[in-house]
Amino acid sequence: MIAVEVENRSGEAVDERGAVEVAQAVLAGEGVAEGELGLAFVGPEEMRELKREHLGVDETTDVLSFPLDGRDELPAGLPRALGDVVLCPRMVGDDWRTPLVHGLLHLLGYDHGAEMEARERAHAG
Repeated sequence: MIAVEVENRSGEAVDERGAVEVAQAVLAGEGVAEGELGLAFVGPEEMRELKREHLGVDETTDVLSFPLDGRDELPAGLPRALGDVVLCPRMVGDDWRTPLVHGLLHLLGYDHGAEMEARERAHAG
């Protein structure tokens, strides 16, 4: 089971249950059956600060990923900590599923390019 911890600091109404369901379905579809995932919804200023702090780019974006274990081999009994996906509802509007899938794929080690685009299409829905 994928345990998802959700935190909404955005000040916006978000479909937390729907986001958890999408995350669990995408991760299961990618062969990740167990693990822990953090999912945060933040406002534009916090997103800008995160991107500046972690990527050195001073701009707001729709999604950021902070991977931990990914698909790495783990010692027996150690829970898989996938990492965190941070979404900015004001940047994504009603189409939050596409950036969420994008962020999840980054957690699993995908980089921008044809393979990632193919995986995004596979999970579009």
